[in-house]
Amino acid sequence: MKDNLMPKFVRLLAFTAMLFFVTGFAECYKPVTKNQLPAHIKTVAVPAFQNNALRFKIQSRFTEAVVNEIIRRGRGLRVQGDREGADAVIEGVIKSFNYSGVLLDDKGRARIFEVTIEVAVTVRDQTENRVLYDNQNFVFRGEYEFANDPRNFFNEEDPAVQRLARNFAESIVSTLTNAIQMDKK
Repeated sequence: MKDNLMPKFVRLLAFTAMLFFVTGFAECYKPVTKNQLPAHIKTVAVPAFQNNALRFKIQSRFTEAVVNEIIRRGRGLRVQGDREGADAVIEGVIKSFNYSGVLLDDKGRARIFEVTIEVAVTVRDQTENRVLYDNQNFVFRGEYEFANDPRNFFNEEDPAVQRLARNFAESIVSTLTNAIQMDKK
């Protein structure tokens, strides 16, 4: 009879522990459902970023990533390219773009590259004529693998830049909403 009760007791104990664990941490994972921008900001302009890095199309990838992230997380914000008529403006400058080999293959060729992009970004509230956020040294790093065929190098660089642009956009939108929320307190 004791042998029959032991597995049931272990299962009951495991179930209780799991239930306690799940209900105890349920409040830790609340999704952000509210936009923290000032209430008067309904339209955000994201003009094309400037490209001081002289890297082909990099400014358009970063601008597009920021626009997409605001649309995705902006909770009803309108996004436009023109500053005129917008309540806030996000301005960006791609300051530098560098890549370097970080891992060599058995023949001494670089297989994994690290890409570093430095961006200056300023967010202005045009209605109240004030700077909401300013960081002149956003630095992003990412890695990508170099294929055995050197002709594929640029094919693999582009997805790395796209990932960095998405990371930048996620970071700037999160930073902006957190900075605004802290400013309200």
